[in-house]
Amino acid sequence: MELKGSTIAIIGATGFIGRRIVEVLAEEGARIKVLARNPDRAKFLKPMGSVGQISVFPGDALDEKALAGVMSGADAVVNTIGILAENGRQSFSALQAELPGRIGRLAAELNLGKVVHLSAIGADASSHIRYAASKGQGEENLRKAFPRATILRPSLVFGEGDGFFNRFARMAVLSPGLPVIGGGNNLVQPVFVGDVAGAVRAALATGTTAGQIYELGGPEQMTFRDTMAYILKEIHRRRALIPVPFGVMSLAAIPLGLLPNPPVTRDQLNQLKLDNIVDDRAKGLKDLGITPTPISLVVPGYLERFRPGGRFSAR
Repeated sequence: MELKGSTIAIIGATGFIGRRIVEVLAEEGARIKVLARNPDRAKFLKPMGSVGQISVFPGDALDEKALAGVMSGADAVVNTIGILAENGRQSFSALQAELPGRIGRLAAELNLGKVVHLSAIGADASSHIRYAASKGQGEENLRKAFPRATILRPSLVFGEGDGFFNRFARMAVLSPGLPVIGGGNNLVQPVFVGDVAGAVRAALATGTTAGQIYELGGPEQMTFRDTMAYILKEIHRRRALIPVPFGVMSLAAIPLGLLPNPPVTRDQLNQLKLDNIVDDRAKGLKDLGITPTPISLVVPGYLERFRPGGRFSAR
């Protein structure tokens, strides 16, 4: 599909990954339609394109009428919506299992040419982990409704404004130590948000991606413990890495899970027992023509502010 001059609807454009996708597709000359529950909070996206290139439509993705409205007249749709913890109507079932199927059905009814869906490594409809199961169910529902959909499964996504490296760096500034849950031996394969956005661009522009699944990971596989040590090294702070058994965290997660934005849930703890890396047999970034970006080229730049003295500290 020729991106320049095409119209692409993006569901979840105001999120960390979504906003980078908007930026990349705008650079390609695509017209972009954004669905946002709070249009005022989505206005920051408009300067990423020329005047009139990015349009914001008010509405909730769970409202089928609003969803159909933003997808109507588009050539393609990109779904980036996902949550790590449930909160009211924002449930795994509604957003991660049911919504992708609804998007696929509407895309078929409206005769859209492309659907690109961001899922996650570990998506498995039969998983005992509710997050992973809902992601897997969403993939299945989407493919039943729109078999030509391209599914992208990123590992841990990093970049300026991410919720992982920034979160633990901030914690290290305030705390005498960083938690290493269950020994921290589970593997992750951090992938740059710019590469994820590039994968979306390639999936839209390339005809051979239809009906394919790609697992997206960076060039390094690291244990959770390694990521904590890396953060401390980059922010020039000495902190203890505190082992916390899964059993202890599981008990703590019960009351914490009742908070509006819980720091950890029991479902997330179950995820930490598994590796989050690209399967050797899976198609990946290189199959999309993208060379994975190492964390050393990106993460130090935005962690500088957590160093003693901030960005002006000695290296």
